[in-house]
Amino acid sequence: MAYKTVNPYTGELIKTFPTATDSEVKDAIAAADTAFQGWKETSFTRRAEILANVSRILRERHTEFAKILTLEMGKLLTEAEGEVELSAKIVDYYVEHGEEELKPRELESKAYAPGHAKLVYQPLGVLYMVEPWNFPYYQIVRVAAPQLMAGNTLILKHASNVPQCAQAFEKLFLEAGLPEHVFTNIFASHDQNELILSDPRVKGVALTGSEGAGAAVASAAGKYLKKSTLELGGSDAFIVLEDADVDKAAQWAVFGRHWNGGQVCVSSKRLIVVDSVYDEFVKKYHEGVEKLKAGDPMDPSTTLAPLSTQSAVDTLGRQVDEAIAAGAHAEKVGPEVPSKGAFFQPTILTGITPENPAYTTEMFGPVTELYRVADEAEAIRVANGTPFGLGGSVFTSDHERAWRVSEKIATGMMFINHPTGVQADVPFGGINRSGYGHELIDLGIHEFVNIKLIAEPDIDDPF
Repeated sequence: MAYKTVNPYTGELIKTFPTATDSEVKDAIAAADTAFQGWKETSFTRRAEILANVSRILRERHTEFAKILTLEMGKLLTEAEGEVELSAKIVDYYVEHGEEELKPRELESKAYAPGHAKLVYQPLGVLYMVEPWNFPYYQIVRVAAPQLMAGNTLILKHASNVPQCAQAFEKLFLEAGLPEHVFTNIFASHDQNELILSDPRVKGVALTGSEGAGAAVASAAGKYLKKSTLELGGSDAFIVLEDADVDKAAQWAVFGRHWNGGQVCVSSKRLIVVDSVYDEFVKKYHEGVEKLKAGDPMDPSTTLAPLSTQSAVDTLGRQVDEAIAAGAHAEKVGPEVPSKGAFFQPTILTGITPENPAYTTEMFGPVTELYRVADEAEAIRVANGTPFGLGGSVFTSDHERAWRVSEKIATGMMFINHPTGVQADVPFGGINRSGYGHELIDLGIHEFVNIKLIAEPDIDDPF
């Protein structure tokens, strides 16, 4: 795989980067393991000071960091600045809560006197991070902030189209005071995943990416008995019930499907609308999509970003063609997008049957799957008719109904009267083909620590 910066808006090749050799990969692991021996003994206070420096620098130079995101993967500059701020908030969360979430936990056991049985949380060692291009900073921070606070050291393999984002974060950590080799970026190839995971000094892997990448890395991790967490794709349901605020639902649907160019695991990809409000909703949704303006992502007036690469455009085009061939109807919406750059025309697909490949395929970009259903029960069936299980939304004016429906959707996250969202202080994770494990809050920091029991029996009977 070639690491290179290609501007998605202009198609210009900006810079290329050499792939790491096997020797360089091994050296990086050795250095990270050596750094771990000191980092694990570093106080929580010092770790928190360094992370606080990270969030401070991100905020002080937010536009500088944001422009690298926009240059490499094409997201709107305003959205890039939002990602920088979200990353800073996640770091802040662990500065404030990390030590508390790793304090020993006293067990209430009938077999032991109070204080004689505890769980302690200890770092594992070197962790491998495999991260995607759609949120280059946020994806790093979701793993790095908690695991650095926990005392682990990290090796990052980022997506091949965002190498400067990866380098920027490695430099950021060093500038903030992190010791060398505690966080290391390497331009590794896919073929080197097994080389890394087979090394006994590497204790686990966190991956965010495609199903194929997740399966390959999890297989290698399993082969060498390494802990893994996977955040994979999603095909989030966006349910609109008959008692919903249709104006609000339509506005949120336009945003939920098209933010970040529609390239979000938790995009509102499948709009499932009850028959009695379907026509009104579709009219307003259509009007909202028509107002999107595709163009230069650095321009504040642009509201629809290009896709990350021309390859992404080609893949999405093939998926739409396959859906049409299987009986779906495709409607292109809004002004024609620029012919130059990795743009894709917003498209609405209707008439998708369970036999259509689109019914169970994630589409990464501004393509909307629209489903007309009779009632709440059918909406739930359609929502659950996917192999994924990441996020989802339900729109209704009935609070109790919203919670009841949310509990019936097979997914890791549900949001009421709002698209699936991300915050620094709520967990993130899915089920089924969307992966396993959690990131953020205490759930995330506990994924890669040794939860060790220390017990002091005060009785002679061993049982």
